[in-house]
Amino acid sequence: MTTPKKHIETIRSQKFSIGGEPNSLRDDLNSAVTYLSTELYAKDVHFLMELIQNAEDNDYDEGIAPSLEFVITSKDITATGVSNTLLIFNNEKGFSSKNIESICSVGSSTKKGKRTNGYIGEKGIGFKSVFLITQRPYIFSNGYHIKFNEEPCTMCNIRYIVPEWVNDDDRIMSNIREIYGSKNCLPITTIVLPLKHDKIEAVKHQLSTIHPELLLFLTKIRKLSFKEDCEDSGLQNNTSITISSETNFHSRKNSDADSYLVHLFANGNGNVDQGLGECGYHMWRQRFPVTDEHKVDTRKEVEEWVLTLSFPVGQRLNRGLKSPGVYAFLPTDMCTNFPFIIQADFLLASSRETILMDNKWNQGILNCVPSAFVNAFCSMVKVAVEDAPISTLVSMFQFLPINESSYSMLNDVRDTIKAKLVEESVISCQSYTAQRRWNKSSEVGRLESDFQNILEKAKKQGVSLHSISSHGINILHSSFDKPEHDKVLDFLGVKKVGVEWYAKFIRDSNLVMGVSEDVYLELLLFLAQKWNLLCNTGMKDIPILKCVGYNGEISLFTINQALQDFILSLSTKFNQISWLINWNKEFISATDMYFMSASTQQSLYNFSQKKVIQDWLSTSTDVLMMDVSKYVFLWRHNIIEDNKFVISLMHFLYHSHKLGYLSDENIRELCIMVPIVDNCGVLHLNYKGILVPACSSNWVGLLGTNPWTAKGYIELSECYLTSGLFSGSSTSPNELIQFLKTYFAASDLPDMSPPDTTIPAMSGPLTKENAFLVFKWIRYLIRKAGCIPDKLLNCIRSGCWMKISLRGSTGYRPPSRSFMPSSSWANLLQNDEISILVDIPIIDERFYGDEIVEYKEELKQIGVMFEYGEACKYAGKHLMSLTAFSTLTKENVFSILKFIRFLRQNLLSPVDFIDNVKEGKWLRTSEGIRSPVVSTLLNKEWHAATKISDIPFIDRDYYGPEMLTFETELELLGVTIKFNNNYQLVSDFLKPSPCFEPDSTFLILDCIRNLESDNKIFNAVKDQKIFKTNNGYMSPSESYLLHSEWGCLQQVFDVVSLIDHEFYGNTIYSYKDVLKKIGVKVDFESVCEDFNSIFKNLASRNGISNDNVLSFLACWNKLNALGLTFSENLVRSIINVKWLRTSLGDYRMPKECILFGTGWNSISAIARLPFVNEEYYGKEIYKYRNQLKSMGVNTSRKEGYHFVFDGLSLPSDLSNVSPASVYSLLKCIRIYQLKDSPLPELLVKNLTKKWVKTTVGYRAPNEFLFFDSNWKSLERLDGPFIDEEFYGKKITSYVDEFKALGNISNITLLARHLNFHSNFDNITRIYSHLSNCNWKCGDDEMIKIWIPIGFNQGIWVDAETCVICDQDDLFGTSFNVLEKFYDKALQDFFSNAFKVRHCPSLDDYLRLWKTWEGSRETLSHEECYAFWRVIFENWTLNTEKTLTNELVKLPVYSGLSDIMLCGKEDVFIADDLELKDLFQRTCSKPLFVWYPETRTSSLPSEKLLEIYRKIGVRTISESMTKNYSGILDEDKLKEVNPREHKNFICKGLLKLILGFLGNSSMKMEPKEKLKSVTNLLNAKVFQTEEPVTINYSLCLSNGENVSATMTRMIRGDRENSKLFYQKSNGSNCKRRKLEYATNYSVTISEFLLWEHEESKNELAELIKLGSVLDFNDDAIDFLMRTKNLQLLAEDHEFLSKSFRSSLKDCRNKH
Repeated sequence: MTTPKKHIETIRSQKFSIGGEPNSLRDDLNSAVTYLSTELYAKDVHFLMELIQNAEDNDYDEGIAPSLEFVITSKDITATGVSNTLLIFNNEKGFSSKNIESICSVGSSTKKGKRTNGYIGEKGIGFKSVFLITQRPYIFSNGYHIKFNEEPCTMCNIRYIVPEWVNDDDRIMSNIREIYGSKNCLPITTIVLPLKHDKIEAVKHQLSTIHPELLLFLTKIRKLSFKEDCEDSGLQNNTSITISSETNFHSRKNSDADSYLVHLFANGNGNVDQGLGECGYHMWRQRFPVTDEHKVDTRKEVEEWVLTLSFPVGQRLNRGLKSPGVYAFLPTDMCTNFPFIIQADFLLASSRETILMDNKWNQGILNCVPSAFVNAFCSMVKVAVEDAPISTLVSMFQFLPINESSYSMLNDVRDTIKAKLVEESVISCQSYTAQRRWNKSSEVGRLESDFQNILEKAKKQGVSLHSISSHGINILHSSFDKPEHDKVLDFLGVKKVGVEWYAKFIRDSNLVMGVSEDVYLELLLFLAQKWNLLCNTGMKDIPILKCVGYNGEISLFTINQALQDFILSLSTKFNQISWLINWNKEFISATDMYFMSASTQQSLYNFSQKKVIQDWLSTSTDVLMMDVSKYVFLWRHNIIEDNKFVISLMHFLYHSHKLGYLSDENIRELCIMVPIVDNCGVLHLNYKGILVPACSSNWVGLLGTNPWTAKGYIELSECYLTSGLFSGSSTSPNELIQFLKTYFAASDLPDMSPPDTTIPAMSGPLTKENAFLVFKWIRYLIRKAGCIPDKLLNCIRSGCWMKISLRGSTGYRPPSRSFMPSSSWANLLQNDEISILVDIPIIDERFYGDEIVEYKEELKQIGVMFEYGEACKYAGKHLMSLTAFSTLTKENVFSILKFIRFLRQNLLSPVDFIDNVKEGKWLRTSEGIRSPVVSTLLNKEWHAATKISDIPFIDRDYYGPEMLTFETELELLGVTIKFNNNYQLVSDFLKPSPCFEPDSTFLILDCIRNLESDNKIFNAVKDQKIFKTNNGYMSPSESYLLHSEWGCLQQVFDVVSLIDHEFYGNTIYSYKDVLKKIGVKVDFESVCEDFNSIFKNLASRNGISNDNVLSFLACWNKLNALGLTFSENLVRSIINVKWLRTSLGDYRMPKECILFGTGWNSISAIARLPFVNEEYYGKEIYKYRNQLKSMGVNTSRKEGYHFVFDGLSLPSDLSNVSPASVYSLLKCIRIYQLKDSPLPELLVKNLTKKWVKTTVGYRAPNEFLFFDSNWKSLERLDGPFIDEEFYGKKITSYVDEFKALGNISNITLLARHLNFHSNFDNITRIYSHLSNCNWKCGDDEMIKIWIPIGFNQGIWVDAETCVICDQDDLFGTSFNVLEKFYDKALQDFFSNAFKVRHCPSLDDYLRLWKTWEGSRETLSHEECYAFWRVIFENWTLNTEKTLTNELVKLPVYSGLSDIMLCGKEDVFIADDLELKDLFQRTCSKPLFVWYPETRTSSLPSEKLLEIYRKIGVRTISESMTKNYSGILDEDKLKEVNPREHKNFICKGLLKLILGFLGNSSMKMEPKEKLKSVTNLLNAKVFQTEEPVTINYSLCLSNGENVSATMTRMIRGDRENSKLFYQKSNGSNCKRRKLEYATNYSVTISEFLLWEHEESKNELAELIKLGSVLDFNDDAIDFLMRTKNLQLLAEDHEFLSKSFRSSLKDCRNKH
């Protein structure tokens, strides 16, 4: 036997020629290996999946638990200088010699063709992927100690696959054992991978994040671990994944499936929250046959798919990673968003991240997922039903894919699962019995959760709910009907029950009366919350409202009764419930009102949702929310004509108030609504007041009868004085009267509030008793209302009923003219010296007695006067009344003054008297008769004021000097005596035209200063010309106060009016504040503002002269030196107003001007610039350069680039644009670009002209390119390149500036310039350059493609007219085919840059066909094949629709070399070769559609025929009509007994038929099956000498009928239950026997299954085989077993009876 080392040497010498001749395949092998290793996977660490895959595919000894261990160590085991090494341990059988030879090859895996044996590898790279992380992998297995190298072998120049023997294997193995553990037995296979430095972290990360669920679908490996071996134990990372058990293994033969439970255990440096721990998985593994349409070459040996679904129970193990949803034995990166895992033998993308979504193999697997899922789900549900309560079933529904996936194909799977599940009875329904019920989702309805809770409580309270599913739908089980299951139920299509269900259920159940009040309220709450839906059901006619009836018993009312027949009520107050129910019995005959039961109301009061129920009852059922107050308010109208009820109502109010059910406020609100019975027995609802019955009143003595009847005051009935007993409550006599007095304003004198009217008795004297009754009445009115009605008060005050004494005599006076003095002042006022002022009547206290003193306040209210001051006022008013008729004389005036002096001398206050006379107009002044308070006594202090004010001075000429002796009295009367800065008086009487002399002017200014709140003088003088200025008299707003420092600003313009200093003197400056107030400009700011206005005004008229400008600039300079700053408005005007004259002849703002300098010479050649006009201002203007600059004038070119932009004016002769001018312009642009802003649009627009000199003439900035010297393949004349010889090399430094002008150096310009070329070599050179630049044409229609015609001739064409190639050579006249002119490289360029199609499209082929239809009658086979091949390759639903609508003609066989085109209506598919042969022999016209006779994969004939069918081509069998003939007279036919003919209808035939009908896809019901067979047995059978003739007819579109005739040996007439067959001629010819069997089988199957087209042919084939076998019993039994057909007991019984009866029939006949 060859040793491992010898084996390696053999491989090296023979395969890689090491030591021999070089192998010619070395470079190819090296390239292939390099490509596979670097391109196959997208991630560096996919080597891990390959190694796990290899370990799974390895072979293991029996009794061994296959494991795979990864260890990373920081030791350099191989002494190759690496910092980390990965060790892989696998306890497999070890590498064989074939394994070694495979690993030393490319694409020669030992697993090829072993797909059905459990091998999962297929990529052909396997172990070689380790080179992505290592340069030298080592393998130690079964005596092989070898390594491989990433670098090419020095002896054969091949990398990766050349094995080298490890010479220092003892040292390496010693290190490996030390790391693995000397006590542990080293596994047979160890792989050592010294890691590349840049791959260490990636490898560690991938190993530490191995997904725990990886083991679920691996059939061999049971443990997978990773350990990090390093010196610091705290940094070690240990991970282990183990399948701890597999239990509950069940095999299901009917679905070819297995189910089991897997417990997966994962531990490591983490916890449960990080996806570690243990988790169970329900596993469902099912097999499905691979269908032909989904087979692929890479799986051609696989005959069945093994599909596994995994359902995690609890938290999935994921170690913090995302959980894959799709496995192909190993995990993919696909997250399906489904709560279960799909595992199958999927074909993967090269990255292994996803499955190939468009692959038909994978599509076939995914098509099986819904069936597997439904089977698994139903299985789990059944297990739950058997072993656990219904509530545990819910957890199974978590596996439903309720969420959509991000993969559309998986969403199709989800939709199919949903469609299948809704057809399964998996929904648990409520039954309230021991029997569990399961239904389809379409048969189940959900209840509202609130109603579900009601039912649960009702069930506990003994209410029968057995009829819950008796109303057209099954109710979902309550344990499932939870909000957290909404998504699941929505997914299954379980919907809420209709609102009609609730009405029906409540109607047919005892739910209302059978539950407690609390549950009853929950029911009402449910109805309230759903009433907007339930109101349209029959709920309104269902008795659901519990109310108290006439006899006090509970009755049920419907809502319609509440709405239409009765008034239902609820008490809103708990303590009034019984009270209202009891009293309602007193009034029920009048009110027709019912209250809901007391127990319901009491429970509702404490119900948390009572507001909802109350609102619903109120709004939807018209139930009234009632308290005692509302109760009275509601039915007060019902008793308005019944005095008995009115009196009862008052008792009800009294007792309700007495018990506290009605508050004082309630009674007061109701008193205006409750009717009252008067003394005449009349009911009153509207009244103003109530008087107590006269028989017990005080008012009769003063008033006699009721004087206010007309005013609405009524007298109470004496019924209110009697006692009574109502609803168990008694009332004593006079109790109601006191109640009526308190709350209904029933009144009696003096406690009475009368209407506002007069009392006739007050017009004359009153007795002492009535007088005091009036006093008490007044006291009551004042205390109650605070006042007395006006008319009543006037009546009392003005009536002459008060007895008085006047100078010893008595009489009667109104109270308002009577006095009741409290001291001796009355005698003093009787002094004869002033008697003219006194006439005072005194109340007669001897008549009224001392008691009258107690009514002092009441006497005051009616006008009686008590005080001395009142007497003075009385005298004053009397005196002032005289002035209404005449003016007081001088003597009268002096009498008043003397009276005041008298009072003062007698120590009596004159204030009251003065207050009554000082406002009267009785004092003569210079301005007429005035009151004292507006008069002034003239003296020296008032001399200055007389010049400007018309003050009313007392007329000294009239009164004489005596008036001066009464200065004190006059001052008391309010006369102004002294000036005392009384500026207000001066202002009040200011003359219309004052004299404006300096002193008067100063006085006016003093008044304004001191009268800040009075604007009279200010308004009077502000607009008058009161100030003398250099421009004459001016108003304040037109005047200026000259300033000593900054007055130069006021003197720039001579229109400024300055106040005359010489006229007013320095005193004028002391009034600076007042001057400013009235509008004089005194401060710098206001002067600046006025200067600003003048400045703008003159500038608007171009009126600022050169002298003004120079003066202003000098002032500007001076003010800056003083540190003064102009106002913002003035500065803004200086900057923004056009006041500087320019060289262009116009006026401009400073910032729009340039102060000329030498820097502007070069640019002025191409721009008109606004220089400050030197000729107008002179050279002096340059002295103010700094001032002008600060104002915004541009003094340097760097600041004035925008003037160049605005004034740019390119000459018409571009030769005058020198390079210097261009450079100056570009420098301006460069300066502007420093702002990081786009160039002005106007500049860019002005420079869009052609002014840049290029190698092909002048071009606009966006029309030229900069030439790159690195372009070796181009010449400067190939395109519009800038002329560097003209501008110099420096021009290339301004690329950015040209770019800002629109130049983007777009290579498209070169492409557009192609149109100016016609030399093919130049054009291809430019095309090549464009290709190297990866240029794309885009939507640019200007760029064409050159099609050469002859030498240096051709045409430019659009890209749409071109294709790269025309493989069928059909489009030579339709398209320009570029492969005829250009090489492969430029063909690719045209495809990428111009989007030129590689070949004609489907639409092009369709247009070509339409052209052929109109211009040709025949096609060649090649043309026809090419067209339909393209149709087949591009077949979609849209293609089908297009061909159906547009194709008129189709190809047909002509029998010649060419193919004919015929109308689609007259072309047929030969689905019946016998008919095809018949019509071809009998019809000269070609009828059958063409298809390729030679089978090819590019156009399979069966696929083409299917396309024909889909676009409307009919089959010959469905298009033709047939007519049987030849059997016309049954009398000439011989009827035979079929049971006696062994080859016609025999027992073997019937066995086949019964087995087929009962076991095929039809699965016909037993009764129907036996009925069909009985009909066949009972059919009459006739024998004929001649064959049965069938006439076939085919109708064409032109009306022509094509006919053909065929003979058959057997025929059936199902409608008449007859069979005909030709008598046999005794021939044993095999062909004739087969023909008979065929006719026979078709006739019998059509007779039985004429309505089942899909099963008819299948039965016919079965009968034909039986006929050929002569229906031999043993042969038939064998045939049925092979076809899996089985007879049931009833079938055997039927056959036995049928053929037993046949024997009897035969005996009877004989």
